[in-house]
Amino acid sequence: MNNELPDGYELSTDPARLDADLVHRWLSQDAYWALGRSREKHERAVAHSLNFGVYETATGAQVGYARVVTDRATFAWLCDVYVDRAARGTGLGTALVAAVRDHLAPYGLRRVMLATADAHAVYAKVGYEPLADREKWMLYGEQ
Repeated sequence: MNNELPDGYELSTDPARLDADLVHRWLSQDAYWALGRSREKHERAVAHSLNFGVYETATGAQVGYARVVTDRATFAWLCDVYVDRAARGTGLGTALVAAVRDHLAPYGLRRVMLATADAHAVYAKVGYEPLADREKWMLYGEQ
């Protein structure tokens, strides 16, 4: 897969490459949006999503993750974007989000949405914008 990751890193959508224990630990113990997520719920989410892993080319160690829920026709939800704390500040987060955007482009989706409390600048670098007409949108579930 062609991507713009920094040298020494590669992206894969192969779910078999994911370090399931590591990704679950990242999300359930360090990601504010997924704290306490059960392993069973995590595995179900992974099984029904497009998954993106970022790996060190030299060692194969996973250093990043993103998940997309999509119908592959009209809509996608980008979620669970995480870069290992030791690898932050290298541009991996922005590169990962750009690679996901590029991977989804051939589907011709009308909308790719996400929610973030603290990483607006990362997403803005690759074209995401705040909702223009928030009054149209509604939510069922947690706020």
